[in-house]
Amino acid sequence: MKLIDIVLLSLAAGFAIIAIYEAMKFGFGEAYWAVMLSLGLFFFYNYRKKKK
Repeated sequence: MKLIDIVLLSLAAGFAIIAIYEAMKFGFGEAYWAVMLSLGLFFFYNYRKKKK
């Protein structure tokens, strides 16, 4: 696992935690950006992993 893969997975997990917090505190509408960013990073991580 390369450094970029670790960074992508860590960022995806971090933004998922931020999304959960914001969804509980402010509602899903305010957390939408963090959810989409987290999913995008996770999908990009999976794409890189499958490409190898």
